[in-house]
Amino acid sequence: MQTARFFIGQVVKHRVFPFRGVIFDVDPEFDNSDEWYESIPADVRPRKDQPFYHLFAENAESEYIAYVSEQNLLPDESGTPVRHPQISELFDGPVDGAYQLKGAHRN
Repeated sequence: MQTARFFIGQVVKHRVFPFRGVIFDVDPEFDNSDEWYESIPADVRPRKDQPFYHLFAENAESEYIAYVSEQNLLPDESGTPVRHPQISELFDGPVDGAYQLKGAHRN
């Protein structure tokens, strides 16, 4: 298992597809269904032995929850807030390009 490169509250973007989001949870390695994994075309299917991130995601048309492998993420340094409606339930911000967990959700 490797250490996660990105952190909860960080704004990231997908390396290939046009979406971005705020990380709200991290799995140290793949922890989703086999059906979900097999639905990804084999030629672009990520390795399971890496961190996977849960994102409050957005693209030009909508907001949704995304599950993305570390190899497919890059930091988003645009400074533009993410518009997903659930962000305000867990986070304050953005502050200096990242979102801060609200006090009730910190460990």
